[in-house]
Amino acid sequence: MVSERKFIKENVRRVLLKEYLRKQTMRAGFGGIDIQRTPLGTHITLIAERPGLVIGRRGSTINELTRAVEEDFHFEHPQIEVTEVANPAINPHIMAQKLALALERGWHFRRAGHSTVMRIMEAGAKGCQVTISGKLTGERHRTVRFKQGHVKYCGETRHQFMWEAQAIAMKKAGMMGIKVQIMDPNAKMPDEIHVVQPEDALARGLIPKKVLEVEVVGGREVPIAGAALSDEELRAVLEGAPKEAPKRRSRAKKPAAPPVEGAPPAEPKPRRSRAKKPKPAPEAAEAGTPTSEAAAEPKPADDNPST
Repeated sequence: MVSERKFIKENVRRVLLKEYLRKQTMRAGFGGIDIQRTPLGTHITLIAERPGLVIGRRGSTINELTRAVEEDFHFEHPQIEVTEVANPAINPHIMAQKLALALERGWHFRRAGHSTVMRIMEAGAKGCQVTISGKLTGERHRTVRFKQGHVKYCGETRHQFMWEAQAIAMKKAGMMGIKVQIMDPNAKMPDEIHVVQPEDALARGLIPKKVLEVEVVGGREVPIAGAALSDEELRAVLEGAPKEAPKRRSRAKKPAAPPVEGAPPAEPKPRRSRAKKPKPAPEAAEAGTPTSEAAAEPKPADDNPST
């Protein structure tokens, strides 16, 4: 229970520090904060649209922020580093703050929402959603969403590629809540499949030029050695060129067992002779045709020979 309270206290302190730095650097375009604990102290990376306003003249502003972080929020040896945003149009913190300022200056919520979405998409984002809630046109509270492109609401894709930030616009009728969600321009969706052609794979070096020679033994391919193939040979293998038929090998006879000392010599096995079966007697001839025996008998003499 003690460890849980420690983690909760640490997270609350970080959230309060983030809100303090956001208010102090609002004019400079607050783009986020990253806090890391190191053996030498606490390293704080502050992302801003205009780092010069955060640093101040001769570092006066950043020195004041460092003193406040150490004394008011009790961070040990804080070191604040300011970095510039590469593309402010796809940073959700900066776009949410700009949308809040536009609403406070009197822009209509639909005009402000659509212009923010168009600016984010033109910067290269894969998708975005802007949510404005509060007393927009009447006495009752309502919510309006402006969406374009791909937006994920759950799953690993949402936690990995969706950036989110919130802001508040103070108006005479009341407060307006603003929520900006932007998808990373380099996000790769789970259903995106890129097929690499053999020529492209060779040009990019995705396929190694060293492959194994294969020998067919007993109907199975067995790697025997490594060989470096040229680009032409590798293209022929990738394109499915016909391979030469493997040579058939003759079965080698097993060597005879060595003779045992003191044992009588083994007698040679007699060769088996197959006796020829007698041929069956020919069947009787058809009726009316004499057989060979009948043809061999002499004919009886005629008692009354003709004169």
